[in-house]
Amino acid sequence: MQIFGVDIGGSGIKGAPVDLDRGDLAQERHKVLTPHPATPEGVADGVREVVEHFQWTGPVGLTFPGVVTGGSTIRTAANVDKDWIDTDARALFSERLGGLPVTVVNDADAAGVAEVSFGAGRDRSGTVILLTFGTGIGSALFVDGVLVPNTELGHLELHGHDAEKRASSKAKEDGELTWEHWARRVTKYLAHVEMLFSPELFIIGGGVSRKADKFLHLIEGIRADVVPAELQNNAGIVGAAMHAAKPE
Repeated sequence: MQIFGVDIGGSGIKGAPVDLDRGDLAQERHKVLTPHPATPEGVADGVREVVEHFQWTGPVGLTFPGVVTGGSTIRTAANVDKDWIDTDARALFSERLGGLPVTVVNDADAAGVAEVSFGAGRDRSGTVILLTFGTGIGSALFVDGVLVPNTELGHLELHGHDAEKRASSKAKEDGELTWEHWARRVTKYLAHVEMLFSPELFIIGGGVSRKADKFLHLIEGIRADVVPAELQNNAGIVGAAMHAAKPE
């Protein structure tokens, strides 16, 4: 069974048909740049471009980088335009896609569901936390495989700052930090999250997961296992499609 998944990020909008039996992309993904400012109308146009690239006419699952309540209403917009707040995202995307059935879910929650089902978190019990390091830091919290949605742990305060302002991939790039310097910041952040939730496993996702060999060995002193996401930056696309396949 195939469902289309779209992952909306602060820098890019990427999507592809997903093979739900394998938990992997059925075709090579297509990506467009996220418009700046990332307004609802501009992002919706980008989503349409991605979906139309494949001439897709079935259900579409989409992620959003913020809190999504009721499967549709956007409540936060830290890394996109503030006009998103209180937008009915499902209605907006469905209209822009010519009436196709649409579901919307938090981006890190989608990536987490994919990793727990098909990736680094499968068959792991207890508390598992996926953290996506990109434009911001997204989070997905699981207890015995059950998702606690919309946790937004990237906005925990760390040394007087939003954690994602210090430890995201964007913070590394903007500050021109070495891998060693950035890994120290990530370690402090993980230690703070570990103090609050005592997970058995941290899964490190987002685009930086492709470069785990550059920094993972530099993270020390964390009791939980710390591993890279197996689906890497495709996890959000897979999770979006999985969400769209669930019965209402």
